[in-house]
Amino acid sequence: MTPHILTRSLDRSATVFLVVVAGLGVLIPLSNLLLPSGSALQVPTYLVALFGKYACYAILALSIDLIWGYCGILSLGHGAFFALGGYAMGMYLMRQIGSRGVYGNPILPDFMVFLNYPALPWYWHGFDMFWFAALMVVLVPGLLAFCFGWLAFRSRVTGVYLSIITQAMTYALLLAFFRNDFGFGGNNGLTDFKDILGFNVQADGTRAALFALSCLALIVAFLICRAVVTSKLGKVLIAIRDAESRTRFLGYRVESYKLFVFTLSACMAGVAGALYVPQVGIINPSEYAPGNSIEAVIWVAVGGRGTLVGAALGAVVVNYAKTYFTSGPLAPYWLFMLGALFILVTLLLPKGIVGTFNAWRESRKATEKANAESAALEDGVGEPKPAE
Repeated sequence: MTPHILTRSLDRSATVFLVVVAGLGVLIPLSNLLLPSGSALQVPTYLVALFGKYACYAILALSIDLIWGYCGILSLGHGAFFALGGYAMGMYLMRQIGSRGVYGNPILPDFMVFLNYPALPWYWHGFDMFWFAALMVVLVPGLLAFCFGWLAFRSRVTGVYLSIITQAMTYALLLAFFRNDFGFGGNNGLTDFKDILGFNVQADGTRAALFALSCLALIVAFLICRAVVTSKLGKVLIAIRDAESRTRFLGYRVESYKLFVFTLSACMAGVAGALYVPQVGIINPSEYAPGNSIEAVIWVAVGGRGTLVGAALGAVVVNYAKTYFTSGPLAPYWLFMLGALFILVTLLLPKGIVGTFNAWRESRKATEKANAESAALEDGVGEPKPAE
C-alpha cells in the first residue's frame, strides 16, 4: 500500500528532484573523502558542512510550504520548532562532552559549572542517550505545535491574527532562552561539541555522513509531503485553504485537519533543527528570532508556494545568495536586498520560480493541444470522405 501511494504521488519534477538530491547526497561525500585535496573535483569540508546546512533549511522550507501552500496557514514562528529540535540535539551533544569540558565536570556542562548549578536540572536527564534525544527532537516541537494549534484552531483564529500569535510564540521563547537561569546556556547557548554517537563532529568523515543523512532526511520529508498533498487528505487541505467556511459547512472537521498538518510540519522542522546543530556547531537563542521565521517564509515565496520542489529550491537559492553577498562589500545591505527580492518576486513572479515555470509549461501544453486539435479538424474538413 505504501509503495503504491509513494509511486502515485511522484510526477516528473518530483522524481527529478529526488534523483538530484540522492545524487548529491552520494557524490559530494565521496568527492570529499576519496579525492585528494588538490583535485579540482574535490569538495572541501567547509562546503560539505555548508551544503548540509542548506539541506536542513530545505526541510524547514518544506514544512512551511506544507501548511502555507496547501492549507493556508501562514506561520511566522516556525523557527521556534526548528530551534527546539536543535536544542534537543544540542543537549545530547553537551552531555557527550563529559569531563573533557573546561571545568572537567563529568555531569554538568561548563555553563552550569560557571553559574554554580548544584545539580543537573531534571529536564536534562536522559539526554545522555541518543535514542531519548532523537525522540525529544520530534516530541517536543510536535507537542508544542499540538497544544498551540489546539487552542488556536478551536478558537478559529485565522489569517493575519494567527500569523501574529505564532510570531509572539517564538518571541516569547527567545526571551525565555536568553535567561541564564532557564538552564540552556543563556545568550551563549550550547556549543563546543565533541562527539556524536562516538564520532568526532569535526572529522571529515562525520561531516560527510551528516550531509548524507541530511539529504536522506530531505528525501523522506519530501516523500511524506507528497504523500499527504496528493491524497484525499491533501484535497481537503486545499479546500480548507481556498474556502474554509464552505469546507466546514460540508461537514469536515476543519480544526482536526489543520491541527494534524500543523503538528506534522512542526515535527519536520524539529528534525531539520537537529541535523543543523552538529553541522554548524552551535545553537543559541538567536535561532528563535522572529526574523528567521519570516526569512524562511520568503524562501517558500521565492521558490513557489504550493509546489514543494519550489520551497526547497527557494531555501537553497536564497541562502546561497546570502552566503555570497554577506561575505563581500554588500554585506551591510543584505537585508535590503532580501526585502527587494521578496517584493520583486511578489510583483513579477507571484507564483514563485517553480510555480511560474509550471504555469508557463501548462499554458504551453494547452496551446499545443489546441493547435493540434485545430490542425486535425482542418485536415478532416479538407479531405473528402470516401464513398460508402
